[in-house]
Amino acid sequence: MSTADRIADLAARHEEAVVLAEKKAADRQHVKGKLTARERIDLLLDPGSFVELDEFVRHRTVEAGIPRPYGDGVVTGHGTVDGRQVCVFSHDFTTLGGSMGEAFGSKVVKIYDFAMSIGCPVIGINDSGGARIQEGVMSIAYYTELGVRNVHSSGVIPQISLIMGPCAGGSVYSPAITDFTVMVQDTSYMFVTGPEVVSAVMGERVTAEQLGGPAVHAEVTGNAHYVGEDERDAISWVQTLLGYLPSNNLDTPPVYHHTGDPGVTEEDLALDAVIPDGEQQVYDMADVITAVLDDGDYLEIHPDFARNIICALGRVEGHSVAVVANQPNHLAGVLDIDASEKAARFIRFCDAFSIPVLTFMDVPGYLPGVQQEHQGIIRRGIKLFYAYAESTVPKITVITRKAYGGGYAVMGSRQIGADRVMAWPTAEIAVMGARSAVPFLHRRELAAAPPEDRAELKDRLTEDYRRRFGNPYEAAAHGYVDMVIQPSRTRVEVAKALASLRNKRHTRPERKHGNIPL
Repeated sequence: MSTADRIADLAARHEEAVVLAEKKAADRQHVKGKLTARERIDLLLDPGSFVELDEFVRHRTVEAGIPRPYGDGVVTGHGTVDGRQVCVFSHDFTTLGGSMGEAFGSKVVKIYDFAMSIGCPVIGINDSGGARIQEGVMSIAYYTELGVRNVHSSGVIPQISLIMGPCAGGSVYSPAITDFTVMVQDTSYMFVTGPEVVSAVMGERVTAEQLGGPAVHAEVTGNAHYVGEDERDAISWVQTLLGYLPSNNLDTPPVYHHTGDPGVTEEDLALDAVIPDGEQQVYDMADVITAVLDDGDYLEIHPDFARNIICALGRVEGHSVAVVANQPNHLAGVLDIDASEKAARFIRFCDAFSIPVLTFMDVPGYLPGVQQEHQGIIRRGIKLFYAYAESTVPKITVITRKAYGGGYAVMGSRQIGADRVMAWPTAEIAVMGARSAVPFLHRRELAAAPPEDRAELKDRLTEDYRRRFGNPYEAAAHGYVDMVIQPSRTRVEVAKALASLRNKRHTRPERKHGNIPL
């Protein structure tokens, strides 16, 4: 047999073995409503772009009965999404339960190092039983190695985790450090300790869904930034997300051609009526965001967590922009612990990757109460202040209605570092609302008034306070507000401001790093 024939024979045998193994894997995964490791990669990447690395790596454990499959339970390589380079690793749950051992870990660490060397995002597709018990400390060592790569890559390249199955123990630590985590309804779980161990140790009976299902992490813990209806939906969300992001911290996000109307449109004019007449009436801030961003399109981050604040990625004149906005129709847009931490982490990510921050402010302040105080709102709420003050990207703030007290200071005010502050005529910039302020300011006057006149006096004093302070012109007189604009001009003025700030240069004093109140 010639050399060429031998090569062809070996290749054919390998291809046959791979096809057979993939078919068996597909059968086992499909019956659970899940895709295989390679099917997930094929869905994520542009057709034909995947280049696999370390396909023939095998573990070195020689204990009897432990198979030594090629690839060792993880597929690694690189390819493109919409023509842009990414690196990817995908756990193969059908091979040794997708558990991490030395060979598995070395493959993932290697692809991370490669991504850092060329400056491209890493997408990890996680479906793992955790550490490989048979390999002992080597498994834990590689979870640590991977975690160190996550930390060193943070703020340098985007890191995205897809949770496609039950991830427990060590396999959840790495996703927790990455920038975005996406789960899948019905098939994915995340917990440090599974329900069986919780039951045995703590005596608490709980299901996997109750302990660490997608709903828990999307609505309660905030660990999941999005929950896909199925794996295809989750992967599609990641593809959309990548379109807003640069490949690394030295690159710029892709710019898309946009042919929007430069003048005020019918859609813009609708904003003139968005603020309700009654001060206690709510409205949907999403209507404002939709009117300002290109084609009314944006990708919301954490849509089900801390719904009193909106974090989203969109575009203005084709350029990526981050939106942070109070949501008046949920808890009146008040800031609490969850909202503060949600927005703070999002702002810090966008600052690391030079994405401008556009803030829409309608905030009555921080949420009062024993529960919030005892859970640490002083320390945890101030993270949002830290994130805004630390960031150096262009920052534009639009005050639509309430801007009270500490909420005003934190939500992108001029003093915290906003480059441009715009206010609608409906803006109320004050220490507190008129109805709350009057009893403090006029306590003696109200107490001295005859009981039958007290209500009328209070209404008159409230209206006087609102006339004097319930408007943006006092703040504008001090230069804290740059422009008072009609709501219908918001899109036009925001676009002009962003264009003027595109080449903004701003540096901070040299230091090792700050000490955010974690």
